[in-house]
Amino acid sequence: MLPSALNLVDEIIAGASGKRPVVFLDYDGTLAPIVSYPEHAWLSDSMQQTLRSLAARVPVAILSGRDLDDVRGRVLVDGIVYAGSHGFDIAGAGGLRRELGAAYLPVLDSAETELREALDEIQGAQLERKHFSVAAHYRNVNENDASSVALAVDAVATRHRELRRMDGKKVYELLPDIDWNKGKAVLWLLETLGLGGHKTLPIYIGDDRTDEDAFRALDKLGVAILVSEQPQVTAANYWLNNPEEVERFLGELIAGLPA
Repeated sequence: MLPSALNLVDEIIAGASGKRPVVFLDYDGTLAPIVSYPEHAWLSDSMQQTLRSLAARVPVAILSGRDLDDVRGRVLVDGIVYAGSHGFDIAGAGGLRRELGAAYLPVLDSAETELREALDEIQGAQLERKHFSVAAHYRNVNENDASSVALAVDAVATRHRELRRMDGKKVYELLPDIDWNKGKAVLWLLETLGLGGHKTLPIYIGDDRTDEDAFRALDKLGVAILVSEQPQVTAANYWLNNPEEVERFLGELIAGLPA
């Protein structure tokens, strides 16, 4: 069982002594609760204020599977970095901008059309088109039909070898088959923003399989915190139960930072 980051926040702050914390956060399941319909996942007012207070003290980046504009419109905190589509689309202050996968947009369009037709026959299945991916949600699908969603996604992926399947919480996603993920995005951001090296302490908090790439990337470089109410195999070193505990942890982190 991983130690609770909430119980050991003093230990984490002590580890940052002489270093500048840099905080990376997932959105769904980390800052906002997982809900049946992704469009209903909004930040609480208190979480938004906590993020504003945090961003006033240390560099902050939000890395989400959502579209860049979607996650930016939900967080609404200025002066931080937003990375949408699992790090394929990054923007920040000072003109920071990076996109990967623009050449794959036509094949994503074709995959969207084919997958939408296939999912129309599966009750409860939801198709979500993002700029650099196509997501098939099966949270509201009858358990007996969940395998049909996987088969439909695999059939489309087989026809479009330029795409790869990625699995998340009750979602299968097709995205460009490029060697890029949240972990590589975190390392790129640290380097690009001049935040690498021994003078910074990266802290990454996330709840999904896609966040494991970031946990592994920060091995021995920083702090990785898994958000989960159930024990699971992970590369993280600490855990928190839910977004409410994430908010409390961030609040205590802010309070413990030097003025």
